[in-house]
This record gives sequence, C-alpha cells and structure tokens, in this order.
Amino acid sequence: MSLKFFIPLFDSFPWPLQELNIEQKGVLFSYFLGLLALLYFLWLLINKSKNGQPPPLPPGPKPLPLIGNLHSLDPELHIYFASLSKTYGPICSLWLGRKVGIVITSPAIAREVLKDQDTIFANRDVTAAGREATYGGKDITWTPYGPKWRMLRKVCVRDMLSGSTLDYVYALRRKELRQTISYFYNQKGLSVNMGEQMFLTVLNVITNMLWGGTVKGEERASLGAEFRHAVSEMTELFGTPNVSDFYPGLEWLDLQGVTKKMKVLAKRFDEIFESMIDKRQKLDRNGEIGNGVGQGSKDFLQILLKLKDEADAKMPLSMVEIKALLMDMVVGGTDTTANTVEFAMAEIMNRPDVLRKLQQELETVVGKDNIVEESHIQQLPFLYAVMKEVLRIHPALPLLVPHCPSETCTVEGYTVPKGSRIFINVWAIQRDPSIWENPTEFLPERFLDDKWDYSGNDFNYFPFGSGRRICAGIAMAERMFMYSLASLIHSFDWKLPEGETLDLTEKFGIVLKKKVPLVAIPVPRLSNPTLYE
Repeated sequence: MSLKFFIPLFDSFPWPLQELNIEQKGVLFSYFLGLLALLYFLWLLINKSKNGQPPPLPPGPKPLPLIGNLHSLDPELHIYFASLSKTYGPICSLWLGRKVGIVITSPAIAREVLKDQDTIFANRDVTAAGREATYGGKDITWTPYGPKWRMLRKVCVRDMLSGSTLDYVYALRRKELRQTISYFYNQKGLSVNMGEQMFLTVLNVITNMLWGGTVKGEERASLGAEFRHAVSEMTELFGTPNVSDFYPGLEWLDLQGVTKKMKVLAKRFDEIFESMIDKRQKLDRNGEIGNGVGQGSKDFLQILLKLKDEADAKMPLSMVEIKALLMDMVVGGTDTTANTVEFAMAEIMNRPDVLRKLQQELETVVGKDNIVEESHIQQLPFLYAVMKEVLRIHPALPLLVPHCPSETCTVEGYTVPKGSRIFINVWAIQRDPSIWENPTEFLPERFLDDKWDYSGNDFNYFPFGSGRRICAGIAMAERMFMYSLASLIHSFDWKLPEGETLDLTEKFGIVLKKKVPLVAIPVPRLSNPTLYE
C-alpha cells in the first residue's frame, strides 16, 4: 500500500502538520508506523503473559514416543528419582506411558504441594490394583478428598486409632506380643528370620485388635497364616508396574493380569471380613463380648459396627466402607511396621554401642526382673530417638502415597497437569547432606533434643507425610513399633549366625524392605525364665 494513500489523512490534521512537504510527511509516517508496531508488540507480550501458553512442564529426561521414560526406570525407584533431581533439579517430570509423573525432592517444594496448595493436591491417582483391592477405592487411602473422605478419616482418627481406643485394646495387643517373646525364647540359640517373624507378629497384633474378641485362638492362628500369604501377594501386586496404569485406555484388557490376580485375593479377604462381621453380630445379639480378653476389651470391628448403626443418615457408614477400612488396617499396617522393626534391629545390631544404650535405658526404667509394658514407653527417650532415626534413614513409604492434583496448577514456576502423579521423595529429602549431617549414618543421638515430631510441619522430616493426607495410623504405628522393639531389646541379646555379616541394603517397593532378610540368634538376658511365658 503506497504512502499516497495516507497523505489525505495528514491533510485533515491541524497546523503545523498541513505545512509539511511530502518527504517530511513520509518521515513522520514512518515514525508513526514504528510507534504502532511497538504498541502492538507490547500488547502481544502482555496478552501472552495473561492468556497465552502456560509455563512449561518441569525439566526431565527426554521421552520416547509412546513409552515415554518407562524404558529408563530403575527398579530402585527412590534412588533413581534422587539421581534425576541431581541432573534436572528439585522438581522434574517424566512420562510414564501416557501419564505425567512429577518428582519432588525439595522441602520447600514439598511444602508448596502438601501445605500451600494442599486442597488441590489432596487426591490420589487410583491404580487399577488399588481400585480392585478396596471395593472400588472406597477406603481412606483412595477415596477422593471431600465430605466422604473426611467422615472416613474421622472414623479412623477419632474412633478407631485415638489414644483412648488404643488404650482400650491394649490387652489384645499385649497378649500377641507376649506370645512372640515366648516363641523367640523357645528358639534361643537358633537362627530366626526376624522380618518374617515380625510380619506374622504385627499381622496377629492387628487382626487381634480388629476382631480379637470375636474369634477363638485356633481360628485366629489359622487366619493369621492365611493373611500372611495373602498380604504378601497383595503388596507385591501393588508394587508391580502395571500397563493399565500407564495407558488408562488399555485398562480393560488387563494385559498383565494384575487386576485378575487382585480380584482373587480381594474376594478371599471379603469372605473373611464377611465371616468376621457375621460372627461379631451374632455375639452382640447373644450379649457376648469376646473370648477371655477381658471385660470391656472391645475390638475395632465392634466399634465400627456400632458407628454404622449410629451414623448420620446424611453421611452413612456403609458395610462396604467398613470392609474397606478393615482392608486398610490389615494391608497398610503390617508390612510398614514389620519392615521398620526389622530395619531397626539390623541398624542396632550394626551399632553395639546403641544396643548397650537401649538396654541400659530399659534396665533403668523396667528392670531385668520385669517385662516391658506400654506404660514404660513414655520414659524411654533414647528408644524414641532410635525410632525417629530409623524412620529418617529408612522411611516406610519412601515416595509416600503419590498425590494427584484435581486441577492444572503452577508449582515453582512450572505447570503441573491435572491428573498427574506426584512423587514426594521423602527418602531423598531425609538423606539430603545440605540438611542432615552425616546423612547416611545411623545416629539416633541427633533426635535426642526432641525437636522433630511426626506432625508433618517440618518438611525436612516427615516420614508419615503431611497435610490432609498425612497417615491416619501414626499413633498405632508408634505404639506397635516402640512396644515391639522395646520387648525384643529388653528380653534378648542378639547376634548373627557364625560367618554371617549384616547387609543394610534396601529393596524398593510401595513399602521399603530389606533386600537381604535379617537372620539373628536370640540370647535370653532376663533374670527369670517365667518372664518369657
């Protein structure tokens, strides 16, 4: 378009523009076009910042077509994710098939996700195995954040796992642990698989608290053995990389058979739960309270059934939800506690000075002519320090339970898409040398100042998570760990079989395990054999 087209526009302007010759008007017009171009560029810039492309995904390894970064995943996922953070920074992304994974390895960014934007991130990315195992995700772990979840959490924290309720079922818990101490005494001088035995012990303790007043000893022992194999298979399926989770459109094909296998296990659990519920209801109808566990020692199943009958009609507690909560207790409370006790025993045996300090503290508080009771636990600060240090260096859930944002949001200047899977690498944070002195060494003394707790408010140390989805079973886990470990350390000296060495290597899973099971020999140390009965 020629300049002559615009000259009449200048002629309509007031003086002095009308007095300019055509060359001067051309120069002025050039300046005018330049100003328009600058204003247009500024408008584009402002508009783009407001309504344009969102910030990019966090940095990460380059994905391949279709499979994303699945080809490069290491089985020891917590260690692999920690290595990614050294290359790409404290927040990075990778493609798990069609699913975006976001890895966070920084206390500050963990705080942003679990506290500052907690409401957005308070959901879960339910796996196919998790959905099948929990009646369609009706348990406290997988239920979406909202009124139903708040009701279930209240049931767990206030009614099932409160301090007063745990006091109430102490007789059930004590009976099972004393049987374990008696078992170890009968195995004195022989090698025992510590992890295997502690798994069975914790499982029996939990099932005893769930329905210990409902079934008799022989039936309970049979159920314990059956649960042990079923729980092991179930946790293995939870940790199996599943194509159905990486490519949701293929879930219906169940290419690896994970859903099919989980369905079989879940059906067996459901049959057991149904049987226990039926027995409990018959006992209640007949006015019976249990089988010699003590007057008033209600089990969790009694508590849940009572809550169901008294629930608000606007937010009922269904029988399916009761069974889903029972599933959480059986599956979620066994491996975590048993593995942590096994790690603790291995670390303590690797540090004879720590073992001596623990035994000296127990002798002072309990004495060698007495047995440990839960009432002693509050007087054992070094034992608490040992527990905190074990959970720092070997957190039960190294990546917590992955979170899932309910909407696309921005974290640390990067886009985090709705529905992505958020891995908080608490294992790496709690071993960060910029936070912890000698982070890979087992040093319980670092916790003697009582600065650290499990509230989730300090994002340098949060082994049970933080925010709305913090573990609901902290009180029970603490009691079971402390009581079990105190009893083992007080009752026996422990040594390795001849020629064996300690191996503290970890094996990744949803729940962290020892790669090589701890095999040890119990040596009785109390003054009277009757204390082992």
